[in-house]
Amino acid sequence: MTNLATESQAGKASGDDAVQAEQAVEDEQSAAADTTESNAVNETDAEAPADAETADSVAPADAEDSPADDADAESPSEPEVETEAEDAADATPEADEAEEAPEVEAEAADEAEEAPEAEAGADIVDGAETPEAEPEAEVDEAEPVDEAAADEDAEPAVEAEPESSVTTDTDAETVAVATTVLAPAVATALAPTADLSAEPASAVATATETAPADGSPTFAWAPAEPKPKKKHTAIWVGAAAGVAVIGLVVSSLVLIAPGTTVAGVPVGWLTPGAAADAIEQRLAETTVVLTGAGEDAEVTGAELGAAVDAKALADAAFAQHPMWNPTAWFAATDAEIELDPAAATAALREVAPQLYTDPTDATLAFDAATASYVSTPAVAGAGIDVAAVQGAIQAAFEAGETRVQLDPVSSEVPADISTETADATVAQLNGMLDTAGFYVGEERTVPIDRATLAGWLTVAPDPENAAYDITADKAAIQAAVDGLPAAVNRPAENGAVITNSAGKVLREEAPGISGREVGDTSNFASDFATQLATGNAVFETPVTEVAPVVSTFARTVEVDLSSQTATLFENGNVVASYTISSGLSGTPTPTGHFTVNAFTRVQDMGALCYNPAAVNSYCTKDVPWITWFAPDIAFHGASNFRSRLGFPQSHGCVNMWNDDAKFVYDWTARGTEVWVHA
Repeated sequence: MTNLATESQAGKASGDDAVQAEQAVEDEQSAAADTTESNAVNETDAEAPADAETADSVAPADAEDSPADDADAESPSEPEVETEAEDAADATPEADEAEEAPEVEAEAADEAEEAPEAEAGADIVDGAETPEAEPEAEVDEAEPVDEAAADEDAEPAVEAEPESSVTTDTDAETVAVATTVLAPAVATALAPTADLSAEPASAVATATETAPADGSPTFAWAPAEPKPKKKHTAIWVGAAAGVAVIGLVVSSLVLIAPGTTVAGVPVGWLTPGAAADAIEQRLAETTVVLTGAGEDAEVTGAELGAAVDAKALADAAFAQHPMWNPTAWFAATDAEIELDPAAATAALREVAPQLYTDPTDATLAFDAATASYVSTPAVAGAGIDVAAVQGAIQAAFEAGETRVQLDPVSSEVPADISTETADATVAQLNGMLDTAGFYVGEERTVPIDRATLAGWLTVAPDPENAAYDITADKAAIQAAVDGLPAAVNRPAENGAVITNSAGKVLREEAPGISGREVGDTSNFASDFATQLATGNAVFETPVTEVAPVVSTFARTVEVDLSSQTATLFENGNVVASYTISSGLSGTPTPTGHFTVNAFTRVQDMGALCYNPAAVNSYCTKDVPWITWFAPDIAFHGASNFRSRLGFPQSHGCVNMWNDDAKFVYDWTARGTEVWVHA
């Protein structure tokens, strides 16, 4: 607050009034902060006119216009005013100047015009220099009132400046404060009305009248003590602590718990991403030193193709052991390391070639003597056991070690092409030799010689895939394809069937064979070569079939007893007619419509042949070409026991010459119709 140097008259301004004045000025300054212009005294200009400074620094003495009276009802308690003034003291001079109240500015300007002589008599200087002031100016500014009014108004208020207006820069320069001392007589006259209004925030000094011996007022200037700045150390420390706490809470939500290890790798205080990088880096840098026969060769995890799912491990570590959960701190997690066998073998072989022996692959070849493929077994090699190396690097990784020594363990190194692979390929090739050919349906129309097929094939080892590649010579196959038409093409063979008069098929005379023709053969060689590479030697030959013509023969036999003839008809046409001998009147040939029901190449006829005691019987040996058409009645040959035919002389059968009987035997079929009539 402003340091007022007062004498007996200055004591009339109460402390409460000063506080109220300060608050009123503060309120007015706040309301006009954006519109008021700076009226502060330029402290650097020592020659500034005194009338301008006095106009800015001395408030009118009119008690009715004083803001102190208006501020009594709304003035806050003294501590609050001091706090606001102290806060305002920290502001820059420009900000202080911008916060002057418009009303105070206007009143100061009016008073400066009314009392030019008093204003001209005051000069602001640095230090304790005391300018002289015209007492008439101050007397003119006070309005005379009666004593009763003075008693009712209480002591006149000397409005104090806000503390923010005293210090104009951070160096807290000492400024002059004008102090007016009034003579007793003058003080008594001015007591009711001589209210010194508080200067605006830009004012540098306050004038107080001083009465000399002759009774005329004079002005004296006293230095004002600078207000020390309020320190905010506790606020900043508290804010920093709050930020630190917030940062710690946020960090605990994204970091892995302290003391957490994954396979011996510390990952506490790390994010999952950083933890994954740390795990991978540790694994890559872990070194295996081969002792003994290994001659202290070294190989790193990166060279061995060591791998671990670092991301999954880091994510799991964060999920199970987050930093925000103290119960999950200081936890250890294992991790299984895998080695790339090929990369590990290559790296170990490079650093310790003396520990390796090359294996020998299995082979196969075509043996012309047996016309078959045969194989030669593989021979295994030797090298460092990759599993032992993996175990060593696993142990080192979990123990948190970056180097581990290992006495190499020898293990068998298999051949790229194993005996089992060669044997399986031999079996496949020999199966191809057994079935090779050009097929039409299920028929192997054009077989392929075993040696010929072996000449078409090339069998080469494929170590990368541990197998054999089979390829075929398309040009060699083309020679066989060129001969396919002559070997496959054939005309159709017509067929024939025997039927009865109703068209029912009784027998197939000729089966009927379809013809076939090979079509376009331009792609046969390439197609067959592709097929042979897959192990299939059965080539389905596409052909066009020619259907056969099947003939139908409806056959019947007519026996005329009156003419003693047998006539054969086919499709209504006479095929042949033969002379016969039918049965005697005692053993007549039965008449009617019959069908052929059986055939017997040769047989003895007569009951006596089978029963020597038979009465009225006979026995004819070796009767040929028997065609049965009725019970115990048939066409058969009789050349062995007949000298002539053309009249009845049999026991009921139709006797014929042997050649004629054979034709009937071959020409008819079961179901052929036989008509016997007189």
